[in-house]
Amino acid sequence: MANMPAVQRILLIKPSSLGDIVHTMPVVAAVKQRWPAAHLTWLVKRRWAELVERIEGVDRVWPFDATLGGALRVLPALRSERWDLVLDLQGLFRSAVIGRLSGGGVRVGFANGREGSPWFYTTRVPVPTSEMHAVDRYLLAAEAVGAAPLGEPRFRFKIDEQDQRVVRELLRSRGVQDQSWIAMHVSARWETKRWPLESFAAVADQLTKEGLGPLVVMGGEGERSEVERLKRLVTSSVIDVAGAVPLGYLPAFLSKAAAMITNDSGPMHIAAAVGTPVVALFGPTSVRRTGPYGDQHTVLTHEISCRPCFSRICRNGEPLACLTQITPARVVDAVKIRRRMRGTVALP
Repeated sequence: MANMPAVQRILLIKPSSLGDIVHTMPVVAAVKQRWPAAHLTWLVKRRWAELVERIEGVDRVWPFDATLGGALRVLPALRSERWDLVLDLQGLFRSAVIGRLSGGGVRVGFANGREGSPWFYTTRVPVPTSEMHAVDRYLLAAEAVGAAPLGEPRFRFKIDEQDQRVVRELLRSRGVQDQSWIAMHVSARWETKRWPLESFAAVADQLTKEGLGPLVVMGGEGERSEVERLKRLVTSSVIDVAGAVPLGYLPAFLSKAAAMITNDSGPMHIAAAVGTPVVALFGPTSVRRTGPYGDQHTVLTHEISCRPCFSRICRNGEPLACLTQITPARVVDAVKIRRRMRGTVALP
């Protein structure tokens, strides 16, 4: 398989989620490095399409609705494309069936894929251990088709002048001029991933007191309530952009931050991808598998016997001790170090 002939049309199946999409970016870079003239189409859930549109190396984004009907409706058009190579990095029954019915003759997926997905692949890629980062695991599929990356894994977004202008105008409308600022993301999909808001508030107050702000608090529209609670807890002021930064503009937005303080979340991975130092709070999940990728980040946790448990329900006697025992002082110290390493990032 490593001696595949010239490839012209590639279908990459990775419908979700936000962090997983970012982890897949080095596969795109490696495949396009191997076959620069190949046309690569990314099949993705519609809600994530505007981010994938900004990934360098993606020639076409094929959004679909995240329902069985949505998947079935896309199949006839997919089948007409005559794919040379299908990469299923989702590894579930539905994604594998889509790959099989797409008509691609070479279908690559992981040997340990779930829900019977390996039965639909022509090439099954072994995963030597579960204790490897998702980025490195996805790259195993690229290596299997002879597209191993040359050098370090590459994360490249297309951030154009329009994206930069929108971000610049948004920040300046909130009073952030050409100055260094710190992004803060206080939410996460799982409750068990959320560091206490009181601790985030203590960090914001201390950093502001030391003149290391401003703190720009971000989040999606559905996370506004948590941001409002944070604003009631701080004694200093924070800048609220929750719900104001569309998904597609997050790479441009986070690339301008001096550092980011965050729970384990999708935006964390975007920040890491654009080179912004991250200070991340990890509880039930594995730093080794899904921590911010690269050496310029700090991940804080409190080691207890049950972590990582990968659970959305905490069953520990001291609820969420893996997170609640992380002190604000540790976070402040980590931010100071990472901020100094980053320096001042001026708005263009």
